[in-house]
Amino acid sequence: MSENQNFGMDTLAIHGGINHTNFNEHVFPLFQTSTFMFENTEQGARRFAGEETGYIYTRMGNPTVEILEKKLALLEEGAVGRIYPTGMAAISSPLLGFLGAGDHLITESIIYGCTDSLFRKQFERFGIEVSFIDSVDCNQIVDHIKDNTKAVFLETPSNPTMKTCDIKKVCADVKAKNPDIKIVVDNTFATPIYQKPLKMGADIVIHSCTKYINGHGDVVAGAAVFKDKNMADMNHTQLDIGTTVSPFDAWLMIRGVKTLPLRMERHTQNAKKVTEYLKNHEKVDTVAYPGFSGMIAFELKEGVEAGKKLLNSVKMIGLAVSLGNVDSLIQHPASMTHAIIPKEQREKIGITDGLVRLSVGIENVEDIIADLDQALNNS
Repeated sequence: MSENQNFGMDTLAIHGGINHTNFNEHVFPLFQTSTFMFENTEQGARRFAGEETGYIYTRMGNPTVEILEKKLALLEEGAVGRIYPTGMAAISSPLLGFLGAGDHLITESIIYGCTDSLFRKQFERFGIEVSFIDSVDCNQIVDHIKDNTKAVFLETPSNPTMKTCDIKKVCADVKAKNPDIKIVVDNTFATPIYQKPLKMGADIVIHSCTKYINGHGDVVAGAAVFKDKNMADMNHTQLDIGTTVSPFDAWLMIRGVKTLPLRMERHTQNAKKVTEYLKNHEKVDTVAYPGFSGMIAFELKEGVEAGKKLLNSVKMIGLAVSLGNVDSLIQHPASMTHAIIPKEQREKIGITDGLVRLSVGIENVEDIIADLDQALNNS
């Protein structure tokens, strides 16, 4: 089953990657163990030398974690997947596998606040040069390529403005200029249900599994899916840094991802109806929705104070950061997820003080709209 990529997405989400043990269990077990025993010292030596496959230590491989890695690789149509303890680890570990002092990274001006901080603060400290550009104009990316450019990092749709870029064109243009440049795409908002960057020419796909992949708000984790296995093993970065997810979290995500296609269908159905409601509301100024998934950004005509009243007035919708859960969540990017970005920079890229980000859940859509309606009436 794990090697068969001819199944539909719904089937792969449930059965993909699963290789049952000798016990013939229905649900794959949780291997909650830090280490694995050897039959003898010779076997241990062979495994450490790479002469024999098998498990050694959970930081170096775990059956439960590997099931999830295989499942996500199948869904993204990649060669191999890697699971990390956070979404930020899923971004930093692969990039640090092929970026070092003196190298150049090109990324977007609108990205998740912590990703922005990673690139501006940590990468700069490591001697990695980063250029922030407007990725909607694909020519700008190519124009910023230098002799030392090693990677391009895209986040589309962007967090929180829902801006999208043409992944296929970016990949074609960049590879035409330098095929060795690695293209990394954060696919958290779209998921493989709506977007498959590897099929468009990207080299690595990133997910914050905390969001849609798990979908239930009880796990913090990340994932990277690589087009090439050798790239995944580059410099053994994950092994050396130790960015390893716990088996229990992996087991929860295996459970969560089984309903990913079904959940994404409902997220989208609900978000489309909520978008129409917001566009037609007299107090709403602008609405940004890419047409798929469950993420919406909007501004009120009366600005930031009205937005604060809205956020403080919701009853069913949770006032919290994160997204992609079965339940709806609402937050204020300028003071929360993107507060780390200086105000002048935020406003330049469209993250105004009045911007509200809504993660539409899979509740009854009429209940979501009713909660927004009473909150807007109080704003």
